[in-house]
Amino acid sequence: MPTVSDDALREITSAASDIQAQLSSVLSGKPEVVQTTIAVLLAEGHLLLEDVPGVGKTTLAKALARTIDGSVGRIQFTPDLLPGDLTGVNIYRAQQHEFEFRPGPVFANIVIGDEINRASPKTQSALLQSMEEGQVTVDGTTYTLPRPFLVVATQNPVEMEGTYPLPEAQRDRFMACVSVGYPDAGAELEMLERRETADPIDALRPITSAATIERFIATVRTVYASPALKQYLLSLVSSTRSDPALRLGASPRASVQLLRAAKALAATNGRAYVIPDDVQALAVPVLAHRVLLAPQARAGGHSAAGVITALVQRTRVPAPEPAAVR
Repeated sequence: MPTVSDDALREITSAASDIQAQLSSVLSGKPEVVQTTIAVLLAEGHLLLEDVPGVGKTTLAKALARTIDGSVGRIQFTPDLLPGDLTGVNIYRAQQHEFEFRPGPVFANIVIGDEINRASPKTQSALLQSMEEGQVTVDGTTYTLPRPFLVVATQNPVEMEGTYPLPEAQRDRFMACVSVGYPDAGAELEMLERRETADPIDALRPITSAATIERFIATVRTVYASPALKQYLLSLVSSTRSDPALRLGASPRASVQLLRAAKALAATNGRAYVIPDDVQALAVPVLAHRVLLAPQARAGGHSAAGVITALVQRTRVPAPEPAAVR
């Protein structure tokens, strides 16, 4: 099995540190959110930002797009948005007597989907193929999307007026879902001072290129995960399928994506191997949005994040391996 070189690790950690600094300059006081965002980027996953309006969801998505020198697509989801508005349409050219495909905004390295749950379920479902397979099919013809391909979508809580719940199949396509939350007093004061005269996003510059990110993604996948670590991860994910507080547990796709995200987190921390701390740090962002609470748990005031946190605490952590194995 290939191993990650020290030079490759240093390059990844340096780039991740620079990206983190830029994202933190526009989203103060949220290091965990920024850390998860970078891990999803380097694991080539998709990120769902869920919270009330005005806490910085779209700002974070736009800031991430600014840090990568690649193509960016922006979609403002509305109830009248059609699937073709995302994927693209065939236009008939009368002079040439043929159809020409006009790509939609999903043909980009980073796709920002703003308020994704304001569109109808039919339009939301148009993203399924592109998020899972990196391609779209229009009128029987399949088109490959550029690499890397990352969807950063924002959504408001379902209880808010004019929103539709995302289908379970689509929520499962997102590697992680994070809640930005309100900043503390100090972070909000810092935000006021930074935005008093200018928008901090305007000062952001590209840290790296899309081609370099694609190379990082390939490197991250070679980060070592021991058999014991994989068994620990599987035990954690499978426990969601038998817990009485949940009526729907995490899918096998969740296991794959949790491992990829943990490898990315390990690489950003300068390690060529995954440790249980990496899995634990990402368990809630990667698993909580995929599970459904049982009625009695919901009635008792439990949350999916709380159930996952309890499962992490109950799952036995494997003994550390000798350093020579790594």
